[in-house]
Amino acid sequence: MRQKYRFFVKFVDVFIITIMEGSFISILGSYIKSFSDFLWGWPLIILLVGTHLFLTIRLRFPQRYIFKAIGISFRKDKNAEGDVSQFGALTTSLAATIGTGNIIGVATAVSLGGPGAVLWCWLTGLLGIATKYSEGLLAIKYRVKTAKGTMIGGPMYALERGVKSKFLAVAFCVLAALAAFGIGDLVQSNAISTLLDNEGLFGPNFAGIPKHWTGLTVAFLVMLVTFFGIKGIARVCGFLVPFMAIFYVVGCLVILGMNWSVLDETITMIFSSAFTAKAGAGGIAGFTVMMACRYGIARGLFSNESGMGSAPIAAAAAQTKNPVRQALVSSTGTFWDTVIVCALTGLVLVSSIYANPGIDYKDGARLTQMAFGQIPYVGSIILTVSLATFAFSTILGWSYYAERSVEYLAGRRVIFIYRIIWIVLIYVGAVMNLEIVWNSADILNGLMAIPNIISLLLLSGVIVRETRKYLWNKQLDKQSDEEIPLITGRRAARADLTDDI
Repeated sequence: MRQKYRFFVKFVDVFIITIMEGSFISILGSYIKSFSDFLWGWPLIILLVGTHLFLTIRLRFPQRYIFKAIGISFRKDKNAEGDVSQFGALTTSLAATIGTGNIIGVATAVSLGGPGAVLWCWLTGLLGIATKYSEGLLAIKYRVKTAKGTMIGGPMYALERGVKSKFLAVAFCVLAALAAFGIGDLVQSNAISTLLDNEGLFGPNFAGIPKHWTGLTVAFLVMLVTFFGIKGIARVCGFLVPFMAIFYVVGCLVILGMNWSVLDETITMIFSSAFTAKAGAGGIAGFTVMMACRYGIARGLFSNESGMGSAPIAAAAAQTKNPVRQALVSSTGTFWDTVIVCALTGLVLVSSIYANPGIDYKDGARLTQMAFGQIPYVGSIILTVSLATFAFSTILGWSYYAERSVEYLAGRRVIFIYRIIWIVLIYVGAVMNLEIVWNSADILNGLMAIPNIISLLLLSGVIVRETRKYLWNKQLDKQSDEEIPLITGRRAARADLTDDI
């Protein structure tokens, strides 16, 4: 009997090893990657860019109000309902939006699509301002509150209360909660641990920090922040986001100063290769207009998240007089993320190729390291600190998105358990290989955008009506007289159960 038991255990061990390390995982990974490449190719490009264009035209180019929006984002709306300031809601969404995609994502676009990809990425961000504006407006328009006054909102409530589709609301939350584990948790902690494990990063005698120590440290720090809820996250992001953005931007400006002699050629090449198949100096050749368009738009969409439905979850918590004020503030997120940060990254990368002829520009990660390596002594440190803080802030922002999605599905009594799982997976992500997780998260991110886009298109009339009432009629400082509904019934009991966690 004991011998049969041992044989059974050995058989199970061999079976698991075969499944995990054999051809099954390889085949599964290839299918997932193929579908991810397909989904984030022309289907989502057409859907998202089409929505950007539609909303830009219907809202009479809201991009022209961007500087007014920036001014509003730094002011508090006194006596307005909400959990955090408009700036706090913005930095929370920026924390999740500004991430490794702004650096490595742009580098990948340049390596796969050529210099012209930078312009397409930038144009995508410019058009995406209209979509981010619309998402922020609907987040405030259809938000609800608990008996304790906590604000809850996002695409799920726009779908339920505006579109009247509970099915689409649930579908969005399921996809968002699952995608958050991948793109917002596992892969971000892995990015931090991989960076800090790099031998010689901070000098020839630096052996690197073991991944498991990085995982434990990041998990502990995230635990300290997330258990204070949206106010704790907003407080930390309010400090971290401006710091990391300024730190990174200064590094980019230094590199552009070093590459000043080739900057004119760089800008000319970016614009010309975006519309014509043209080889340039520095060995840049072999790209087509279609490649530049495809990779530039895809990476721009992935970076700024306009249309994905994540940012409005944070926007719903804002203290704001009316939906349009927060809509304007939300729109600045795409401006900072893509129009500024991604554009600077693109200029740094392409100018570095010009300034260093013959380098390997086909590898996005190596291209980024080479570009920042031009700054003597501290270049690699600037890149590492920027990527690490970007990834850490993304974990914080997505933790809030995930919790609100889970809360919609099952109430706040499961939030504590979800937070524990979230924190444990930070450590898991730091020490494991994540290729399948990356591609799976990309798919879920793409799919969660679909119900959100449906709400934007079906409720575009509401968006226009609110915009006319407050913005076009110059009533931007007017206090909304619409009452924010209380959650009732069983959902109210579940929402208030652990509201102070």
